[in-house]
Amino acid sequence: MSRHPIFDMAFARVYPMYVQKAEKKGRSQAEVDEVTCWLTGYDEAGLRQQIDQGNSFEQFFAEAPALNPNASLIKGVVCGVRVESVEDPLMQKIRYLDKLVDELAKGKAMEKILRQ
Repeated sequence: MSRHPIFDMAFARVYPMYVQKAEKKGRSQAEVDEVTCWLTGYDEAGLRQQIDQGNSFEQFFAEAPALNPNASLIKGVVCGVRVESVEDPLMQKIRYLDKLVDELAKGKAMEKILRQ
């Protein structure tokens, strides 16, 4: 199986698209940051550092302090793929983040997005 190109793509390249998607639906950059930090364990400074360094998605998740233990509760479809069925661990983490941003843009309550 070939390596997916998104693994080498800079997180900083996709992050503005996450923010734009959320802001179009009346959500904020701070909320995108909150769901991203919830999933990865980064604090605000760590997230900014990852963006400033231009790290790839692979580096971004490899250096993440800790994937949230409730990440496995993230279920649903992103880009026609069930996130809970993704076999590659890195791709699944990327899809988890995509799903969280989708839920944010769809107006879901933050408590539900963060699986509280």
